[in-house]
Amino acid sequence: MVEKIITINLRKKLIKSPKWKRSSFLSKLLFETIKKRTHKDNVIIDQSVSKEIWSRGIKNPPTKLKLKISEEDDKAKVELLPKG
Repeated sequence: MVEKIITINLRKKLIKSPKWKRSSFLSKLLFETIKKRTHKDNVIIDQSVSKEIWSRGIKNPPTKLKLKISEEDDKAKVELLPKG
């Protein structure tokens, strides 16, 4: 089992989406980004990450996320690192 701590900056890609669907776009974008970085087809995104994305509504999601990725044999689990 391999654990990585990464900070993903999504600002440049987030600006390209319309304002009224940015949080849903960010969820899909995060899934694809983790899939590319880990080379795993089975990506499990924790509920805390989803709550952080949707915490400020659909129009104003966070542009940077600090995440912990745990890789096992055929799956990758993504969790949010606590602030501080």
